[in-house]
Amino acid sequence: MGRIKVVVPVLDASPLFELAVPCEVFGRDRRDLTPDWYELSVCQSADGAQESLNGLWLRAPNGLEALRTADLVVVPACGDGSYRPPRALIRGLVEAHERGARIAALCSGAFVLAAAGLLDGRVAATHWMHADELRRLHPQVTVDERALYVDDGDILTSAGTAAGIDLCLHIVRNDFGAAVAAEVGRRMVIAPQREGGQAQYASPAAPMAAPNHSLAPVLEWALERLDEPLTIPGLAGRASMSTRTFARRFRHEIGLSPGRWLKQQRLARARELLETTCWPVDTVAERSGFSTGNGLRQHFTHALGTTPSAYRRAYQGARLSDKNR
Repeated sequence: MGRIKVVVPVLDASPLFELAVPCEVFGRDRRDLTPDWYELSVCQSADGAQESLNGLWLRAPNGLEALRTADLVVVPACGDGSYRPPRALIRGLVEAHERGARIAALCSGAFVLAAAGLLDGRVAATHWMHADELRRLHPQVTVDERALYVDDGDILTSAGTAAGIDLCLHIVRNDFGAAVAAEVGRRMVIAPQREGGQAQYASPAAPMAAPNHSLAPVLEWALERLDEPLTIPGLAGRASMSTRTFARRFRHEIGLSPGRWLKQQRLARARELLETTCWPVDTVAERSGFSTGNGLRQHFTHALGTTPSAYRRAYQGARLSDKNR
């Protein structure tokens, strides 16, 4: 089928990691794995050298004309949603897409694709820290901040940092098969590829009342007793309120229902214990207030798209024995 031409445009203020990822995955000569391995080009998106987010000045050997023959364009991360892509870059991406090239974006590179209109009416991934900004600036895009990456056929997007590697290896797997993708991952000394539907491990939201608000003492008391059978009427009584008044004020001050807040805090406690201890899942469940390991697994899978055991391995590695599952 011939070598697949990959083009990576350099963006102003782009983080170096997301720029380096496609260069490492697609740019190394791996024709020992398949004779049709990728042919990578890096191109400028503006005249002259471009400064990266990390202060290095970058000068690519090609201009945007490289996009005209690309089979795959991988847009690295930009600084944030305030980045204004050059019109020539926008035009080049649109023309490449219309010609049949696949367009991928890593992390905040989704802002560039959105500015080009390439994400209109589509589901897209980005780093969870950029999700709300992407929604606000481009309401026509459905943002999935939980996904590691989204493959929409001719348009692909990923979450931040390591998820960019996941997406690039996913592309390799689609183009050359699982065995080749696995070997590339082995050579890069990274864990086996994660599926795109796996949730990003974003820091859990933990809304709290301000110290001078009426609910702060109750919330602090509850956080110290997450392993106990807390009830909404019990919390309301501790706040000297009726259950209805407590629920109304809770939503006003915290922005969540009491039950949802309590579930979030217990899930955050479970994540902390999975990251820092070797306790069995049943013990983690008891210490975080889920009572049973099955209860924790159900909540964990629903909220994060993975199991407690897989989450622990992602943070602590595969050294843990099966007894901790």
